[in-house]
Formats: sequence, C-alpha cells, structure tokens
Amino acid sequence: MEVTLFLFVHRQTKLLLFIIWLQIAVIIAILPTAELMATGTNNTIDQDALLAIKSLIKDNPQGVTSSWNDSLHFCQWQGVTCSTRHRRVSGLNLSSSGLEGSLSPWIGNMSFLRYIMLQNNSFNGEIPTQLGRLSRLQELLLANNSFDSNIPSSLSNCSNLQFLHLGGNKLVGRIPNEFGSLKMLKLFVIHRNILTGGIPSFIGNFTLLETFSLGGCHLGGIIPDVFHRLKNLKRLALPENELVGTIPASVYNLSMLESLFLDDNQLHGTLDTNLFLLQPRLQEISLPDNQFTGSLDASIFNSTELRTLDVSRNNLSGKLVIHSPNICQFVEMSLGFNNFGSMEGDDMSFIDTLSNCSLLEKLDVGDNSLRGNLPKSLEYRSRKLYFLSFASNSISGNLPSSIGNLSGLTTLSLSDNQFIGTIPESIGRLQNLVKLELKGNSFTGNIPGTIGNLSSLIELHMGMNTINGTIPSSLGDCKKLLGLTVEQNQLSGSIPRNIFELSSLSVILDLGGNHLSGDLPDFGNGLKNLNELILADNQLSGELPSSIGSCISLQKLDIGGNFFHGSLPSSMGSLRALQNLDVSCNNFTGQIPGFLETLSLDNLNLSFNDLRAYSKGINKLSLAVILAITLAVVLFCAAMVSFVFFYCLKRKDKHAHDTSNSISATHMTKVSYKKLYNATQGFSVNNVIGKGSFASVYRGDLGLDGGIVAVKVLNLQHRGGSKSFISECKALCNARHRNLVKVITCCSSCDFEGKEFKALVYEFMPNGSLDKWLHWNDRKENMQKELLPLGLLQRVCIALDVAYAIDYLHNHNGGTIVHCDLKPSNILLDEDMVAHVGDFGLSKILQSEPVNTYDSSSIGVRGTIGYAPPEYGIGGKVSRSGDIYSYGILLLEMVTCKRPTDPMFKEALNLHKYASKAMGDHLLEICDPIILRNDCSDPAQFTKNKGEETVSMRKEACLRLMLELGVACSMELPQYRIDIRSVIKELHLIKDVMLDTSTC
Repeated sequence: MEVTLFLFVHRQTKLLLFIIWLQIAVIIAILPTAELMATGTNNTIDQDALLAIKSLIKDNPQGVTSSWNDSLHFCQWQGVTCSTRHRRVSGLNLSSSGLEGSLSPWIGNMSFLRYIMLQNNSFNGEIPTQLGRLSRLQELLLANNSFDSNIPSSLSNCSNLQFLHLGGNKLVGRIPNEFGSLKMLKLFVIHRNILTGGIPSFIGNFTLLETFSLGGCHLGGIIPDVFHRLKNLKRLALPENELVGTIPASVYNLSMLESLFLDDNQLHGTLDTNLFLLQPRLQEISLPDNQFTGSLDASIFNSTELRTLDVSRNNLSGKLVIHSPNICQFVEMSLGFNNFGSMEGDDMSFIDTLSNCSLLEKLDVGDNSLRGNLPKSLEYRSRKLYFLSFASNSISGNLPSSIGNLSGLTTLSLSDNQFIGTIPESIGRLQNLVKLELKGNSFTGNIPGTIGNLSSLIELHMGMNTINGTIPSSLGDCKKLLGLTVEQNQLSGSIPRNIFELSSLSVILDLGGNHLSGDLPDFGNGLKNLNELILADNQLSGELPSSIGSCISLQKLDIGGNFFHGSLPSSMGSLRALQNLDVSCNNFTGQIPGFLETLSLDNLNLSFNDLRAYSKGINKLSLAVILAITLAVVLFCAAMVSFVFFYCLKRKDKHAHDTSNSISATHMTKVSYKKLYNATQGFSVNNVIGKGSFASVYRGDLGLDGGIVAVKVLNLQHRGGSKSFISECKALCNARHRNLVKVITCCSSCDFEGKEFKALVYEFMPNGSLDKWLHWNDRKENMQKELLPLGLLQRVCIALDVAYAIDYLHNHNGGTIVHCDLKPSNILLDEDMVAHVGDFGLSKILQSEPVNTYDSSSIGVRGTIGYAPPEYGIGGKVSRSGDIYSYGILLLEMVTCKRPTDPMFKEALNLHKYASKAMGDHLLEICDPIILRNDCSDPAQFTKNKGEETVSMRKEACLRLMLELGVACSMELPQYRIDIRSVIKELHLIKDVMLDTSTC
C-alpha cells in the first residue's frame, strides 16, 4: 500500500513538473512577440506625444523639430533619446533652440522620461500639471522661458526628481508646500520669478540638496532656521528678496558651503566670528546692500579658498586686520561704503598682508574711514589688478612710485583723501588706465608729462589740489579723453593748443581756479562735442576767438574772472545748446549782443564788464517818428490778428470740398483727397503700415510729385480723432529738426461720399518703427524680411537721436512742446537707422510752462499705459518731466527688451523697479540676450565671468550706464527725474566709450 502510494505521488510530481516546464517554454516562445507588441503600442504613445509637443511650437528658428516626421524613427529625431531596451523616450533636450509656443500636456504621457531639458527658449503659458505623472523623472530644466502660471503642485509626485530648475520665468504664486516630499532633490532653483509667501521651511527636508537659489523673487519674510540637515549644500543664493532679520545660526553650520549670496536685502546683525572655522570651503561671500554691523573677523581673510568677498554698502566698522595665508585665492575684495577704520593711524597695514594674493583683480575700500599711508608694498600686488579704489578716506602721505608697477589697472581712484607730495612720473606706465581720479587731495609739483602715455585714458580728474607749473602739452596725446578737470590748483602759463584740438572731449574741460594766462588758442573743430567748458578765475586775456562758435554742443560756458576784452563774438549765436553763460568780471565792451535773445539760457551773468544795454536804435529817433512807427506796428498787428481769425474760421468749415491746407506754405505742396486715394490704392489694407486708436497709416506713392510717403488718415469717428489732427498740426507747424518725422503736407477735405476727411502726409521711413526692431522675434513677418537685431551701439545712437528730439521740443522750438506719447512704436527709423520721433496726436504746447507743476488738472490720462508717467493717472498737469518718464521707460525697454506691459509686471513690480533691482550684480541677467551675443573681438581685452557668459567689461559698463540712465529718468516722483540735457551728456559718454572699443 505504501509503495503504491509512493508511485502515485511520484507520477503526479513528474506530471506537475512537466506541465510547469511546458508553461515556461511557451512563455519563452511568445515573450519576444509580446514585448514587440507592447513596444509597438508604447511607441505610438511616445510618438504621438512628441508630435503634440511639435504642434504647439509656433516658432522654430533653428529647425530642431524639422526631423520629427515619418521619414525617421522617433528615437532618431533631434533632441530625443530613447532607452536601448524598450525603445521608449527617456530624454528630451531642446535647450537653447529659440523655440516659442506653449508646452503640450501630452508630455506627461511619455512615462519613461528621465530628463527634460527645455531651458533658454521662449515657452509660455502654463507648466503642464501632467508632468506629475512622470514618476521616473530625474531632471526638469525649464529655466529662462516665459512660463507665467503657478508652479504646479503635481510635480511633487515626481519622487525621483533630483534637478529642478524653473528660474528666469514669470511664475507667480507660492512655492507649493507639497514640494516638501521631493527628498531626492540636489538642485532646486526658482530664481527670478514673481513669487510670494516667503522662503518655505520645508527645504529642511532636502537632505541631499547641493544648490538652492531663490534670488530675485521678492519673497519677503525671514530666512527660516532649517538648514542644519542640509549637510551637502554648496550654493545658497537668496539675493533681492526683501528679506529681514538676521542670518540664522543653521546657515553658519553648512560645512560644505562654497557660495553664499544674500545681496540686496534688509538683513542686519553681525557676522559670525567663527565663519571660516565652520565653513572652510567658502569661495564666494556676497552680502552687499544690507544693514550688517560690527566688524569683520580676521578669520574671514585667513581662508585658503575664498575668492570673492563683497560686503560693500553696509554699516560694518572696525579695523581691517588681515593675516593673509601662504596661499591666497582672492580675486575680488569689495569693502566700500562702510565705516572701516580706527583712530590708530595705521589702518593701511592690511595692504602688506595681501602680498600673496597674486590673483587679486579688484580691491575696493573706498568711502570708509581709513587712515595712514599707502605702503610701498603696493608694488607687489597682483598684475591682474584692474580696479583699485581708496577714494573718500583719510589716507595721507606720498603716493608711492611703486603704483606704476600695477600695469593691469584700468581704474585708479584716490580722490578725497589727504595725499601730499608730487604725482609720481611712474604713473605713466599704467598703459591700460581708463579712469584716473586724484582730485580733492594736497598733491604738489607739476603734472607729470608721462600722463600723455596713457593712451586709453577716458577720464582724468586732478582738481582741488595744489599742483603748480604748466599744463603739459603731452596731455594732448590722450586722444580718448572724454573729461579733463584740473580746477582749483596753481597752474600757470598758457593753455596748450593741442588741448583745444582734442575732439574726444565731450563731457567737461575744467581749467578754472588756476593762474593760467595768455590768449585762448583757436578752437577749430576740436571741442565741437564738448558739453562744459570752464575757464573761470584765471588770468586769461585777449579777445574771445570767434571760432568758439564751433562748439555747437556746449551747454555751459564759464569764462568769468579773467581779463578778456573786446566784444562778444557774434559766432556765439551758433551755440544753440547753451544753457549757462558766465562772462562776468572781464573787460568786455560794446553792446550786449542781440543773439542772446535767441539762446535758451537758464543762467546768464554779464556783470562787471563795460557792456552797454542792447538797443535797436529807436531811442535816437524823434517823438513823432516813434509815434508813427508805433501806430504802424499796432495797425499791422491788428491786421494780422484779423487775418488769422478769419483764416481759422474758414478752416472750421467741415464741408469745404477738396481743399488741402499746407502746414507751411514755403515747404509744402497742396494735395487732394483724390491724389491720396490713388497714391494708397484706395487706402488698401495691403498698404497699411501702422494702426492706432486715432488713425491708420498707409504707404503711398505720389509719383513724380513726391515719391513714397506715409499717409496718416485720422479716424474722425473715434472720439478725439479730430482733436488729434489739430494737436499734431499745431505741434509740427513750425517744428524743424532732423530727429522729428518730417511733415510734407496735410489734407482737410471730404471723401467721395461727402464725409469729412483729414490726413497728414509724412516722409516715408523705410525701416519702420523701433518697436519692430526691438521685438522682431515677436513678429513672424519680420523674420521673413530677415531683420537683424539691434546691437548695443545702434540702440545708444537711437536713444541719442530721440533725446535730441525731446531737447528740441522742450527747449529750442520757441516754446515748449510736450509729446505725451513717447514709445517705441512712435520712433521711426530711416534708411540710415537714424531715429525720428513721430505721432504728435496727443502733444500739448505749453505757452509758459512752470516746468515742475504737478497740481491736478482735468486733462485726463495722456499717453499709453506703461509709458505714461504716474502723475498723469491722478490728474497731474502735462509737463516736460512727463516726457522724461516715458523716455526713461523707453531706455529700459531698449536694454531689457521687455515692454512695460509685460505680464510679469504685476502688483508692485514694474519695469522701473525690475531694472533698478538689477543695477548691482544682476545687470546681465535682465539685458536683452541679443546685446550680449557678440563678445569682445580682442582677446587681450579685460573680461570677467558672469554665470556662463563672458562679457566685455567696457560693454558691461556701457549697459550699466544706460540702465542707470533709464532708471533715473523714470523715477516715480517728477522732481527726482533728471533733465534731458543731462541725458544727452551721459549718452554721448556711452557712445564715445563704445566707439573707442571693439567690445561694444
């Protein structure tokens, strides 16, 4: 029985094993087919998803998705990576491809995706919530696009996510609390968005985190004390967030930290004295523009790793004690605008201890309270040092001759100290020097002739010293000088002729307050670009050369307190830009010249001369003749008033048929409705080149009578259309300037149906509006025309053209015309890319404007939203400063390529605040990338790194000046805005710097 049972069990076991083996064999046999079927299905899913992504891309300038078609398997499509086993999409890399459009939610169907790299494009709209389906996703890089939604909380489902970069978008709202579950994160970057809610405390959960950056989001609040678990954190960047409070203790315990950026917040308190004992790997500390107090512990300078230390613009104090290590890696040390120093008189000894810092490029300790002498060891400083500032301290003693060994210097600022002795001849060895500031000291002796060797010098300031001797003629060899000031010294002798031949001088030449003598050299054309010429309080004599009339850019001329004689030359009537004229305390004779009436002077001082009152000779005539002339003048004026009155009545006849009225009879020809109708092919939509609220502009061909023109037809059905026509006629009837759009004629008549018709005919501008050139990537039709984007120099020239036009309208037109609608679409470019201001439909002529009058008015809002000044929105009166505001916004748009109506500007953020926040170390982050595309063509030029980009230092300086100018013009309160003449002076400086270097 037992044997039988055993045999039965044995047979059953063998049968079971056979069945199992058979099932395995079948599975093995059909496995390739099943996998093939599955792959085929999933292939369809991935392919469909990729094609859906392609379908929402509106612009593809590099053609990266042109291979996405049936001619290739999708795993071979550009930017697509597939896994080798399943042939599923595992990676998508379309970074820096110029793509524009929205991101399809179908991307969430590619479930095998491990990385998505779409950074540096122009994707907009929402970040798809479907990304949360991608459980395998490890990298999501969407930086530098235009996504403008909330950050989807569904991303928290991507539990394997290690790298999340959403920076440089227009994201809004809070950082989702659900992100606290993303515990695999190594990189978490959401900087430069428009977020709220403070810095989230859940970041303490990211124990693997290496990079954490939330800069430029204006989050507000405090820095949470939750960093004690982030043992791997290397980079912590929280600048420009309006943070308050102190640096929490847990930040100081990040032993792996290499970079700490807390710039431009409102943090206070002292810095931990054990900073480098706890954080020995720190390479960058950037804390400027805060409210830190206390001293800098010597341990900060003992690091063998630290490269950048920037604590400028705080309230730090105390003696700088530096015990430099044997190995010093310092590249930048910026300690300016604090209260460093002591009363001990040896504050400068720290210079000796920097002798090992052979990599040092920038040392700025200006605007402190340092005392003592500059040590001779200065000569051992780094040959890479390009910026050195000790300005505005109490440093005394001689300037050591070893200063000449710092051959890499481009900026040397020693102004407003207590230096004595002579300026060493060795300073002439600083061949790369661009800016030299020695003013406000007690230097004696002669100006060293070797300064003429500084061929790159742009600014030289040596005023307010006790320098004697003569002005060396070698200064005339500094062919790039924009500004030269040696005022209030003891210089004697005559002014070298070649100084007056420096055509580069455009900002200022100030030789006042010396003992200079002799006649003035002939001006020639050397100073035709100069803005300020100050020769006051010297012993100059002779007659004023008539060639002074060649200084057509001169805004200030001060020659008071000399021995000039003779009459004021009539050529001075050519100085149309002149605002301030002081010829007092001389020996000028003759009549006060009549040309002074034609100049728009703000200040005029003719006192203490022998000038006679200006007279037209009437006082010599008899009483009868005077009465007869007076009566004739009165009758003539009455006749003219009557003529103008009846002429205006005639123009109000709305049904006068086919009459065309020229704005200026001497310059314009008559044109009829019929001729304009034919010229524009019946006002065809194909000829429309512009359209606004009050008018449409057509391209027209007047044939032999006038060629190609622009015809602006007023929309008289729109409220304000007729008023716009009248405003434009009044504004332009006597205006003549190369940077204003030229009016050829106008037509006020009736169309073929008897309806009222009004039009203005302008000179045609073949290159269209500035708006088209700035935002060429927004318009597909521009791509078809292959427009090249504007470079920085072109933008500066255009800005200067517009500034000239504003200056003319405000100050040189016999009255004040306020444009009221300055914006890129109203700036037109001719065939040479010279800018012309147009569209005066909202302009206002001020008869006698009190320039800064801001009381309420019933004029309503003038201008365009974003460009109109804030005071107009609350009923403020039209003023010149309103145009300045609009011009400032225009400048900022030219630098950033962002319109003031961009969706990113919401609530308290506007273009002005956006730009002003970036004027520190974030300039290049907000600039139009097109400007930065072409780098320095000369590898010998000095450059410095900004993230992944290397930009010419001079080009960066030009950008910074232009941005600062835009911010200064667009201040919220009118009284703080700068005037247009200062704008022109600054733009000339920028332009000349760029013309002298290939980097711009």
